[in-house]
Amino acid sequence: MEYDFNDAEYRKMYRHTTSHVLAQAVKRLFPEAKLAIGPAIEDGFYYDIDVDKPFVPEDLEALEAEMRKICKEKIKLERFELPREEAIAFMRERQEPYKVELIQDLPEDAVISFYKQGDFTDLCAGPHLDSTGRIKGNGIKLTSATGAYWRGDSSRKMLQRIYGTCFPSKAELDAHLARIEEAKKRDHRKLGRELGLFAFRDEAPGFPFYLPKGMVLRNTLIDYWREVHKKWDYLEISTPQIMKRTLWETSGHWDHYKDNMYTTVIDDEDFAIKPMNCPGSILVYDLEPHSYRDLPLRYGELGLVHRHELSGALHGMFRVRCFTQDDAHILLAKDQIKDEVIRIAQLFDEVYSLFGLPYTIELSTMPEDHIGSVEDWDIATAALADAITSIGKSYEINPGDGAFYGPKLDFHIEDSLGRTWQCGTIQLDYQLPGRFDLEYVGTDGEKYCPVMIHRVVFGSIERFIGVITEHFAGAFPTWLSPVQVKILPITDRTMGYAKEVAEKLSAAGVRVEVDERNEKLGYKIREAQMEKVPYKLIVGDKEAADGTVAVRTRDADKGAMGLDEFMAKLQEEIASRSNTSLF
Repeated sequence: MEYDFNDAEYRKMYRHTTSHVLAQAVKRLFPEAKLAIGPAIEDGFYYDIDVDKPFVPEDLEALEAEMRKICKEKIKLERFELPREEAIAFMRERQEPYKVELIQDLPEDAVISFYKQGDFTDLCAGPHLDSTGRIKGNGIKLTSATGAYWRGDSSRKMLQRIYGTCFPSKAELDAHLARIEEAKKRDHRKLGRELGLFAFRDEAPGFPFYLPKGMVLRNTLIDYWREVHKKWDYLEISTPQIMKRTLWETSGHWDHYKDNMYTTVIDDEDFAIKPMNCPGSILVYDLEPHSYRDLPLRYGELGLVHRHELSGALHGMFRVRCFTQDDAHILLAKDQIKDEVIRIAQLFDEVYSLFGLPYTIELSTMPEDHIGSVEDWDIATAALADAITSIGKSYEINPGDGAFYGPKLDFHIEDSLGRTWQCGTIQLDYQLPGRFDLEYVGTDGEKYCPVMIHRVVFGSIERFIGVITEHFAGAFPTWLSPVQVKILPITDRTMGYAKEVAEKLSAAGVRVEVDERNEKLGYKIREAQMEKVPYKLIVGDKEAADGTVAVRTRDADKGAMGLDEFMAKLQEEIASRSNTSLF
């Protein structure tokens, strides 16, 4: 076996084995503890444990020390199997009721596997490393202990879940922990409140409140979206929020997505609040006849959708219950698919490069819960693969994760901390146009059914705002910043000049504020810095007399500058949508 931590399968095995090392350490230090489950997860592992008292930080420190000791002991891991009944007896003898329950849920004829490491044995399907010596003890960190219901059922007992992470060296562990600390500082939920962008309230769980500065950010993004889509020949539409059940039955959403939909009754008929925009675009297409000359027909829609997400899945702006999808639905002929997918990928390139967001692509294939024939799915999947590879893009296969109506290309953008976020998607749909009997007249005068491409570039306005808030750590490029310039008068004598400067900047389209508070200059500068304003203009008697401003960026003091010169450079920076200061 290649012992390469960069390999995903080896990394999972490494972390899963480390979870067993944790369990062995728990049994050594807390012999009465009962073990539940301990999987590897992204960036680490956890183990659920039944103990009389919650674990405290001192317990985690002791367990870490014991885990390092177990690693140094280089204990061999040995796999063995037992028939189901013998496996149950084996775990009962060791007084492990949670393991017994897990085995009892398996089929009668199941053969159960275990892993033994010295004096410790655990129920597990594996695979594992061959020795605890493969794990570097100084690369282990137990990060937290929290409550977790057994099997996620709130009617069952609350267990203690110990989270941990591990790397093959202390240097890699330290770098990971530093990234976590940096991510905490960049948490969009924290920055959203501090910067006055958005907030969440218990009165509306999962429904974001946009604050005044957040609306500026949102509207600036939307203005950019409209500019790009006009350039790429999209027609903007808006479709109703609530539509009849019969529509959602025809689209397939009622059968395949109903649990995530909000429903209501109007005039004794069932209606649903839209979770998707696509049926609305279909109804717009169906309002009038079309020919091949109209295709591709590109509808863009900033559509507000509602989805019933479980409360435990909600996460700031990343997972909400209502959001604005920057949607587009393209009706086209089958022979236009390749060119159109290439065109969309080029649009994605333009948008993501503006924000400094590299990306990777996944091709998601047919799920078990799908509509349409396997043949149609194979043709659609091959069409997406052919289009994206023809322009030199590579992709990974994500089996079984397509939409219920078609395969898709998912674009995973990478932020400044190296984290990836799924935002853009291109979904190729052979099913919905046929279910709604859509038609166009071909070059031969015959009627044909178009295919449909569903695509978003931001993913949703809310999610993208969350991503870029963390990507830029709240220090947005000047063109996006809710406040682009803050003017800081040194004394009340220069307040008049400060307001003159503000009026001139505002007339030129700059978003500007004057700090009129009777505070010391140093305090005002620190406050503006914490608000992450791109430019601070300090004006005192000298600046008022000379018609200048003293310019401070987020990073440096640039000294005095003529107001007209400052305005010209600032307007150039905003117009170019530069990610860096031109000063």
